[in-house]
Amino acid sequence: MKKHDLSNVRGDHRILCDFVASGSRVLDIGCGTGELLELLIDTRGVDGRGFDTSQKGVNEAVARGLSVVQGDADNDLAAYPDDAFDYAILSHTLQATMDPKQVLEQLLRIGKKVVVSFPNFGHWRNRMQLLFNGRMPVTDYLPYEWYDTPNIHFCTIRDFVALSEEVHAKVIKAEALDARGQRIGFNAPWWVWNLIGDQAVFLLERK
Repeated sequence: MKKHDLSNVRGDHRILCDFVASGSRVLDIGCGTGELLELLIDTRGVDGRGFDTSQKGVNEAVARGLSVVQGDADNDLAAYPDDAFDYAILSHTLQATMDPKQVLEQLLRIGKKVVVSFPNFGHWRNRMQLLFNGRMPVTDYLPYEWYDTPNIHFCTIRDFVALSEEVHAKVIKAEALDARGQRIGFNAPWWVWNLIGDQAVFLLERK
């Protein structure tokens, strides 16, 4: 494993690394240019694969020496066999899929464990923007205007907990992050994290 400078690493990526066991087989869905995949290989020594819808992102990831192909979560997960990976990872991608429930079910099928991170639409600042401005929120983690956003299924932390129960997934670990990408350092009911967490990271497995 290589040394990796973690000072500029995204907060959810640092937690994702903590959730993944060393030497695991990993599939990173929606991997972009491969930053997370490279981080996992460097710091956790994983056997990593990835795919992304963007050919430009795939080209950049391959240029880094990563095993990445073009594909998308809604259509291509069905091609993988059951338990093909120790971890299936979806980092800030679930809200951009056409069918989040089906995608999560497929992840739980092909991965022995699943790691999902997403921006929390239920954060109090988002609620205030809607209440007082009457407009869709724009934040560091939801940076797009309503008309050009790739996010088509916004969800809150409580929404994701409910979806996990619906697809018979067990929450092994979960972390809420603040606006700086740092862990919120205390345990609290889901409704509290739903108010103060800018984003969340969940580690799941099949029940």
